[in-house]
Amino acid sequence: MENKMVEYRKKLGLSQEKLAEKLGVSRQTIISIEKGKYDPSLPLAFEIAKTFQTTIEHVFIYEGKEEEEKG
Repeated sequence: MENKMVEYRKKLGLSQEKLAEKLGVSRQTIISIEKGKYDPSLPLAFEIAKTFQTTIEHVFIYEGKEEEEKG
């Protein structure tokens, strides 16, 4: 799943480590989410959006099943 984690994180001036601390996850988890290698759980996605003071839809771009089948 595509996301704008890096963009939002940098806007707030947060390092991956600081964001991880705020969310209660490892820095490796943040790296994996940012690279699109790991999709966060729904509660974690809500916490990420809340930390960035926006909505899940602005942080995570869901392409949907139809798009996945085309790719």
